[in-house]
Amino acid sequence: MRIAYLDCFSGMSGDMFLGALVDAGVSPELLENTVKALDIGARLKISKVNRSGITATKVDVFVGDEKELPREEFWAQKHSHDHEHHPAHHHDTVVSGPESRVSAPAPHKHDHDHNHVHGRGLNEIRGIIRKAGISERAKNTAIRIFEKLGVAEAKIHNTPIEKVHFHEVGAVDAMVDIICSAVGAEALGVDEIICSPLNVGGGTVKCAHGTFPVPAPATLELLKDAPVYSSGLQFELVTPTGAAIVSTLALRFSAFPEMKVTKIGYGAGTRDFPGHANVVRLTVGEAQPAMSAKFVQETISVLEANLDDLNPQVFGYVMDRLLEEGALDAFGLPVQMKKNRPGMLLTVLCKPEDASKLTHLLFLETTTLGVRRRDEQRQALSRKWVSVRTQWGDVRMKVANLNGTVTNYAPEFEDCKKIASEHRVPLKSVMQAAMEKYSDMVDS
Repeated sequence: MRIAYLDCFSGMSGDMFLGALVDAGVSPELLENTVKALDIGARLKISKVNRSGITATKVDVFVGDEKELPREEFWAQKHSHDHEHHPAHHHDTVVSGPESRVSAPAPHKHDHDHNHVHGRGLNEIRGIIRKAGISERAKNTAIRIFEKLGVAEAKIHNTPIEKVHFHEVGAVDAMVDIICSAVGAEALGVDEIICSPLNVGGGTVKCAHGTFPVPAPATLELLKDAPVYSSGLQFELVTPTGAAIVSTLALRFSAFPEMKVTKIGYGAGTRDFPGHANVVRLTVGEAQPAMSAKFVQETISVLEANLDDLNPQVFGYVMDRLLEEGALDAFGLPVQMKKNRPGMLLTVLCKPEDASKLTHLLFLETTTLGVRRRDEQRQALSRKWVSVRTQWGDVRMKVANLNGTVTNYAPEFEDCKKIASEHRVPLKSVMQAAMEKYSDMVDS
């Protein structure tokens, strides 16, 4: 299986992704022709640059003669320009802005383009994409990316998605980034794109609605369920457009996968940080057989407490309560504690969002004075429930599969226990009957 890995150690933006695609072998002419076909007054400039000793490809979007700028530089110039020409009427009327790179306003220009101020709505953008001379797959991908942006902005501003307007340069450079990303990702010819944890940066960023902490609200909304961190660099490293592209194209987030590397591409960001290569790295290759299987990648929280003075009867009660309150699993191991006291190590596996609630339960119901917590990555087989009918009633079967092939199945214990109790039959007979019914159903 051919895979691509995005290493976002310096964040992610649309232009960085385009640069990495070109550097990894996607035809520059393909992207340039895509922009021409859009007919929205944009063009690309593709060049080689150096970022802290790393040679990378830089893709710049020009709208007319104006080049994209980092967001805070654009708004600094815009606010200065507005104060100079309209000192008594400095108000933003825009709704949302998808990207941290926008074109600089031409100085002393009074009749700004309508789209420059008011932007394009999602329906208009969908229409432009659908008319573009690109594949249907690329069109659908580009629309999904823009819709993700729209959903995030609509939630933040509490407005219907169809009323969201992408204001910065009428979303021209964002449209170029997103549509070219969809086209380029398809041309890359991989079966799966995997992404590393994202370095979001730090500090604050200026945008249409004021100054916000990094990551910006839309970026953070788009990165739900993605692993993120900050290396301490006080700049916005992941833009909303970059976040939307990654969250749409990447099927999973993980450490560097086991693969036979065939191509490597580096895409450059606009800034050049001393001692920090501001690039995104795209590695393409063949997944090794052991890694070709598709697992569910998820983060779980592990809670632990050492107990040496808890009544064993209470221990059993606590285990039941933990499972009732949503723990994925709970178990105890005998340990020898300080002063040679025999005790129990209580371990709880849970979803991160349930960790605080279950920690509170441990403090209430046990004698522990401290609960340790850590988050771990878990790979799990995809699973589903299938109901089978036995002679005594229905039993749910938990079925696990690997790449569509069933690897394990087992009857739900509580269903079998209930039937055995109600019908006064051996538990093992109910479980065996459920297994046989499922096997017959699969074979038929």
